Amino acid sequence: MGPDTSLRIALGVAAVIMSTLQPNVAAAQGPTTSPPAVTAPMRTLSPAELAEDLAVLRKAYETIHPGLYRYASREEIAARFDALASEFATERTLADAYLALSRFASTIRCGHTHTNFYNQPKAVVDALFLGRTRVPFRFRWIDGRMIVTGTFDASIPLAAGDEIVTMGGLSVRDLLAGLMPYARADGSNDAKRVRQFEVTGEDRWEAFDIFMPLVFPAIVRDAAGAPRERLALMVRGADGERRVDVPLMTHDEREHAKAAAGMADSLPSKDAPAWTLDVAADAAVLRMPTWALYNSAWDWKGFLDRSIDELIAKRIPLLVVDLRGNEGGLDCGDALLARLVDREVTLDAYERWARYRTVPADLHPYLDTWDDSFRDLSKDALDAANGRTREGYVFVPREGGGANRTIAPRGERYTGRVVVLVDAANSSATFQFAQSVKKAGLGTLVGQPTGGNRRGINGGAFFFLRLPNSKIELDLPIYAYFLPNDGRPEEPDAGIVPDLVVTPSVDDIRKGVDAEMRAAKGAGRK
Repeated sequence: MGPDTSLRIALGVAAVIMSTLQPNVAAAQGPTTSPPAVTAPMRTLSPAELAEDLAVLRKAYETIHPGLYRYASREEIAARFDALASEFATERTLADAYLALSRFASTIRCGHTHTNFYNQPKAVVDALFLGRTRVPFRFRWIDGRMIVTGTFDASIPLAAGDEIVTMGGLSVRDLLAGLMPYARADGSNDAKRVRQFEVTGEDRWEAFDIFMPLVFPAIVRDAAGAPRERLALMVRGADGERRVDVPLMTHDEREHAKAAAGMADSLPSKDAPAWTLDVAADAAVLRMPTWALYNSAWDWKGFLDRSIDELIAKRIPLLVVDLRGNEGGLDCGDALLARLVDREVTLDAYERWARYRTVPADLHPYLDTWDDSFRDLSKDALDAANGRTREGYVFVPREGGGANRTIAPRGERYTGRVVVLVDAANSSATFQFAQSVKKAGLGTLVGQPTGGNRRGINGGAFFFLRLPNSKIELDLPIYAYFLPNDGRPEEPDAGIVPDLVVTPSVDDIRKGVDAEMRAAKGAGRK
């Protein structure tokens, strides 16, 4: 559904109620108000400055945000703005403001509405993101358990498959519960929320790294407020429980460790090749960690065509498309689908709606975007779609008109089996691709349920809202995608369930087995 707003635009835990602005943290270390920053010095914002920021935020979201009332009534949203105003009635630090705005954004329950790490100004990054706060290991959440998948330093006494039970004396279950109110996801898709708080080493900024030290400062700072050098962990391994003290890392230290280990970001340079194709006699694996290529000069379409041509020429019987960790970006999947279909295929019936025709002039100074035509939709906006109206919206036809997207065959068709590896990160264009593959029967989905939401998401185009005083940026989607309100049954408030659900076990991780890839290749050979 168009470019994501960042360079990455991405289970089994009790659901956290998202309708309040304050986190519900069941631990003494967990704050019930915004905590102090983890780095110093910290800028302080006056009530007048905060009130001006909030006025801009409120007008922009109430005027433009297409999903503001998708999961909440106008009265509920107004009450949340009022609660934020009460919080901003007293002096706040930049960290306070960042957390309060992040909590508010999460209550909209939109996967594209957040205080985007990649779009913050240098002053915010320097103050909030760069302390000695990084854990020296990678992990994923499996059934509410924090399972180590590797370390950033070979000297760290942790092994893949170890379970972190406590961190700085705090239960990791309480830790996750305290972080969940800051997560972005569409509707009730908590799988996406949990997925955000894994540390994979694949991104320059990861949500756990940013929010953990801000929400739980006692984990990374001592009672006097000084940065801790080491972090106490209780670890459960194959031989029982043990206490382990590990060094905390700075952002730069961990980035250097990643580089030394060959763990480059999934998009190290905007013009560098972002994908790889590994071809064996019986299967090929196309790894696509990002589709956020809207400002890249790399010829990704040419890469795809050359890759499919190679598979056809070598008669490779199976193509595994690995989308794990890929939130979305451009509609790159359409170019791949065009090489898989033998006739024109209609992909979806989601209609595109917006809540404005023209952006109010007084908001222009605070809104950045890559295409200024987004500021005035009046040329294309219609009052209705096929005679159907939607209160508070105008219909904006897709390019070429209509609601549906179609894919026409292009070039020689690949006729081998196709398996797509998916997970909860897939929430925008990759969610849409997975949905299209499943609906059109073009391949088999393997992995975990996706992010996104089958009732429709918000996105397609974006403004970057930059508040006047704090300078904090919040992503502001422009379009909402809805199924036609023509009497059809409502879709589940959830992502897409794969044809074959595979969750790696702790033993898989301990043995270094890629359970999803193993299952994908097995499914593709049946």
